[in-house]
Amino acid sequence: MEITSYAPGTPNWVDLGTPDIDAARAFYGGLFGWTSEPGPPEAGGYTMCLLDGAPVAGLGPQMNPGPPTWTTYISVSDADATAAAVTAAGGTVVVDPMDVMDAGRMAVFIDPVGAACSIWQPRAHVGAGRVNEAGTLCWNELTVRDGDAAVAFYTTVFGWTARPSEPGSEMPYTEFQIDGRSIGGMMLMDEHWPAEVPSHWMVYFATDDVDASCARATELGGAVCVPPTDIQPGRFAVVDDPQGATFSLITMKAELLGS
Repeated sequence: MEITSYAPGTPNWVDLGTPDIDAARAFYGGLFGWTSEPGPPEAGGYTMCLLDGAPVAGLGPQMNPGPPTWTTYISVSDADATAAAVTAAGGTVVVDPMDVMDAGRMAVFIDPVGAACSIWQPRAHVGAGRVNEAGTLCWNELTVRDGDAAVAFYTTVFGWTARPSEPGSEMPYTEFQIDGRSIGGMMLMDEHWPAEVPSHWMVYFATDDVDASCARATELGGAVCVPPTDIQPGRFAVVDDPQGATFSLITMKAELLGS
């Protein structure tokens, strides 16, 4: 689906900080059919990934210690005002608002439960130009141990409404909404999660066949962390790329496509 604008508060972009951009280009190109365009020298090596000519994700040099990480960006109308709201709500701004050439203005924060996220005030670059189709971003999911603190923060800063699953659900889940439209989700980590796994934002990419995509990811040097599993929305898996960045794949049920 082609996208030309995002309502403020909507996740609109993802990028990967990786120690080997060329290896990442080869892996994700082989998995999703992305082509890539390195930016100008002043972009510091940042590379735009394209599908059918539309930007769908970014690759950049890894800036932080630890494993490579996919980052979720949330579209905002005023990055400076949102950064101030993050601080007021108990989050920590770790990269102050800054201009990214003529593309937009961004900041990076850590929420009160420890998950890192970015904000994006669009200018020339509005975000992903295609979503919710094979090889593109289709969902952003916050995974935390303290759901109440996370809900309080994100509803305050971004104006989201939290819609929890029905009481007694086998796997409690919260959908975040704007004007009644679901724009992301939140899953609680229970005692089965390793204690060393921090709160984080997971990115999901759509695929027409999650089993085939997992096999292809393995052929390309990746590793399947969670094998293909049926869940309420469809069939999903969790994969590490060859450099260790984690992401999810999902094949949505036919009746949910386009909803």
